[in-house]
Amino acid sequence: MLINNMKKETVFLTGAEGFIGSHMVESLVKKNFNVKALVLYNSFKNIGWLSSIEKKILKNVEIIFGDLRDKGSYKKIINKVDYIINLAALVGIPYSYVASKNYIDVNVSGVHNLLELAKNSNIKRLIQTSTSEVYGTAQFIPMTEKHPINPQSPYAATKASADHLCMSYYYSFDLPITILRPFNTYGPRQSTRAVIPTIINQISKKTPILKLGSINTTRDFNYVQDTVDAYIKSLKNNKKLDGQIINVGSNFEVSIKDIYEIVCEFYGRHPKIQIDKKRVRPLKSEVRRLYSCSKKAIKLLKWKPKFSGKNNFYKGIYKTCEWFELNKKNSSYKSTEYTI
Repeated sequence: MLINNMKKETVFLTGAEGFIGSHMVESLVKKNFNVKALVLYNSFKNIGWLSSIEKKILKNVEIIFGDLRDKGSYKKIINKVDYIINLAALVGIPYSYVASKNYIDVNVSGVHNLLELAKNSNIKRLIQTSTSEVYGTAQFIPMTEKHPINPQSPYAATKASADHLCMSYYYSFDLPITILRPFNTYGPRQSTRAVIPTIINQISKKTPILKLGSINTTRDFNYVQDTVDAYIKSLKNNKKLDGQIINVGSNFEVSIKDIYEIVCEFYGRHPKIQIDKKRVRPLKSEVRRLYSCSKKAIKLLKWKPKFSGKNNFYKGIYKTCEWFELNKKNSSYKSTEYTI
């Protein structure tokens, strides 16, 4: 009989209770990783979307209540893990216009805390989550990692700052860091603050008027499992990944208006669109076009999006609509601003 003596590797995941985080937890457990999940402390012991995953998966997860801004709440964990994935962030762009200091505290100072602890550890890799928003409106397409950094919102500025801070720790302390830069992610469990759930939510309620922001902007959307798969493929002790910034995109561009049409097709109704000024970004802050080049991810990570292209995007949107219909009365379905 063969005995597998390979030790299970341990991942410390911040922002585990969020949209992407909860899917990440599921995949990590299924891939046989030990998972230590940092959940933002709250007096109600609310674990966010983790409460919706299967109990047989959740029982294999060590949940730690803490805060990225308070390194004392997770200091003892760092030396006991092989990998760190940082998903914790303040992510709502509109709120960053009115509370930018909060974004600096979480997205920059919080990351600094993590880096300070990690540099004195023996981790194999720290994966920092960036965002395509750091590029601003596309100056050329498809957008490679060499595209200029031009953040157009306080949120994007804090994420760009965190990216530069991470790279400085790679150069200064030889910390094995990889920065993944996902383009817009969508799918089950996403907060209704995001555009696709906003469209689904309003149309499903049979509202005669659909309130949206700019509808002619285009984005490169990743189905959530594709995004998660890129992170999983980054969990390796491979020097070629050290100090790398890697786009994670579907290589498919679609407008907000096109998404509206797809969701209308699913529900069989077409409410009129009304541009809501509250949902429109300041003119100079609007990112009008994002379209990823993911050749680097394909080469270095051996990753390829399964939901790329028109037909697969339809499938992803339909899967999201179907999930929404099954869960819209679920009390767990609520907006989560802190965590991705």
